[in-house]
Amino acid sequence: MGTYFNPSNEGFRKSAKDEIYIDKSGLLNILNRRLGAEKNCIAVSHARRFGKSQAARMIDAYYSKGCDSKELFSGLKISESPDFEKHLNKYNVIHLDMAAITDGHKEDFLENFKRKLYKDLSKSLKCEIDIIQDISETINDIYEETGIQFVIIIDEWDCVIRDFSDRPEIVHEYLQFLHSVFKSEESQKFLALGYITGILPVKKIKKESALNNFREYTMVDSKEFTPYFGFTEKETEELCKKYDMNFDSVKAWYNGYLISGQNMYNPNSVYQAMVDHSLESYWKNTSAFDTINTYITMDFDGLKDDVITMLNGGKVRVDVNTFKNDLSVINSKDDALTALIHLGYLGYNSERKFAYIPNYEVATAFQSALATGNWNEIAKTISRCDELLWATIDREESRVAELIELSHETYTSVLKYNDENSLSCAITMAYFTAPAYYTVIRELPSGKGFADIAFIPRADSAGKPAMIIELKWDRSADSAIKQIKENRYAGKLNGYGNEILLVGINYDKDSKKHECVIESVEGVYFTA
Repeated sequence: MGTYFNPSNEGFRKSAKDEIYIDKSGLLNILNRRLGAEKNCIAVSHARRFGKSQAARMIDAYYSKGCDSKELFSGLKISESPDFEKHLNKYNVIHLDMAAITDGHKEDFLENFKRKLYKDLSKSLKCEIDIIQDISETINDIYEETGIQFVIIIDEWDCVIRDFSDRPEIVHEYLQFLHSVFKSEESQKFLALGYITGILPVKKIKKESALNNFREYTMVDSKEFTPYFGFTEKETEELCKKYDMNFDSVKAWYNGYLISGQNMYNPNSVYQAMVDHSLESYWKNTSAFDTINTYITMDFDGLKDDVITMLNGGKVRVDVNTFKNDLSVINSKDDALTALIHLGYLGYNSERKFAYIPNYEVATAFQSALATGNWNEIAKTISRCDELLWATIDREESRVAELIELSHETYTSVLKYNDENSLSCAITMAYFTAPAYYTVIRELPSGKGFADIAFIPRADSAGKPAMIIELKWDRSADSAIKQIKENRYAGKLNGYGNEILLVGINYDKDSKKHECVIESVEGVYFTA
């Protein structure tokens, strides 16, 4: 075993023995079907923290001749396959982590890793390897001598494309290397399986064809690979039972990635939430702020409106096909939003072709990013959300009216319209942090000039009242309260036994002033 050649199974062993381990070994059944086939090159492009590296370590452990993994995989799903032992530890494996290889070796990283790889080969095979010889020729010679095919894994393959976008000669040399191990005449004989992971889909580079034989699986569509990258809803629900976490709250925080028709959860965030027994935003870091700001502050017509629509819980149509799979080449609003989809900062419905903010955790990452960017007025409004929520709970009517007025002014200014839509948007954005504690139910108005929103506290938010907010234009806050009582909303709160706050808000279009009235009733009031 070595650094790159025939690695051990220790990396996967640590994951599999973790107290929170979700068995994803079914992925190996798919890969076994691709071994030696014509379409035996696979590219998995998913956002960070979606389990790509862990999957790569599992592939090492299963195929590598450098270890004995029978006991490690016994009891996992792959062990139930009739081909389990047929492929177990039967291949020469080369595993490259390009992020680690390029770190500290910018211009000579290919030569540096080649020296280390040849050292591994010489030590393992007990023979001298000519450093001058091309890598594909060397691998082919080993195959001809041993009759054992290779599984070649490259993790973070696209970091070279991203980090050296201003050095086309280095990118070209790297792509030539990829061509030699995945698409050359020699590779047709020695390659049992090619498997690469990255953040972005394969970039189509003019006059380069190194990777056009790869089948791609992305955040937009990953087909049968979908359940192996991220936690499924069932897996997350079972973890919540085991760790005594409220599933509805975990769902609000970490669900929302609709990939190939399946609801997927960010596995890193769910893992951290279970370990810490705490719902937090695990996306909060400088990289997240910088990444989001890079794209949402671009000067493309309609981009700001679309971002606000999504922050408000809405969806926007996106053409993902114009994106060149290059973060340095963003030519349109659609390109900017598509980049955020691939990076995991937006969800995407491939059937209906719209993007959205997937969950509350990512929404808080946007909130933090706005505070560091040039969206100053919106950031100020969002920063008052917690104060507004508590002012409502404490029935501070004048302060609630004041804070909603500030929010309304902000969004009317930004969106450049002054109607019930902007007021609905302003209310939702004013209570931006409420989804941390509440299930928020928005109802579009059927009459003119109002919108209503219900806030239902989740089981782990005991002590907080439910709230129904009704808005009026040029009427009175009392009339909003009256309408709530008349409508009774039994369908939303039938059987709810705790306190409910009725919040009536009126907006005077001439004076621009808002008034608020808050009443408290027992939930039984709304029983049908």
